[in-house]
Amino acid sequence: MKYMFASDIHGSAYYCKKMLETFEKEGAERLVLLGDLLYHGPRNDLPKEYAPKEVIAMLNAMKDKIYAVRGNCEAEVDQMVLDFPVMADYCILAIDGKTFYATHGHVYNQNNLPPLMPGDILIHGHTHVLKAERMEGYILLNPGSVSIPKEGNPPTYGVLENGIFTIRDFEGNSVKSLEL
Repeated sequence: MKYMFASDIHGSAYYCKKMLETFEKEGAERLVLLGDLLYHGPRNDLPKEYAPKEVIAMLNAMKDKIYAVRGNCEAEVDQMVLDFPVMADYCILAIDGKTFYATHGHVYNQNNLPPLMPGDILIHGHTHVLKAERMEGYILLNPGSVSIPKEGNPPTYGVLENGIFTIRDFEGNSVKSLEL
């Protein structure tokens, strides 16, 4: 099964549309959203084509293919308008014999690890900085940000296929890759 991971849409209809078009082109079967879907937050500028209502409609149309976790910008009111669960702090995914701890990153991250076993994979967003690294005892992944990337990175997402996690930009270029 092919998974696509994305984070930090922050209400950008422009980048949400790009993300969903890319999901279709990639042929992924599941889209894992790592939080901060609708609101831009007080520390971020408005993203391109900020239109949360349009993002709601686009995401709700894909509800059966989405797994999502709560970001620091999600609130109960967001759950009222989204047709898939978004209020869980984390999601445990068992993929190809590996355990993924998927979370937003504002609580659990490399500085505050969740309960991981050796070889587990921590995947989160929040920092808007892409990452795919082997750490001591675990693997750390971050697909970057769909709409407001930081540290000079382009807007990115991640794909997991055949045991390889690849971070790509929306032109399909591989930015970083790691065999899990």
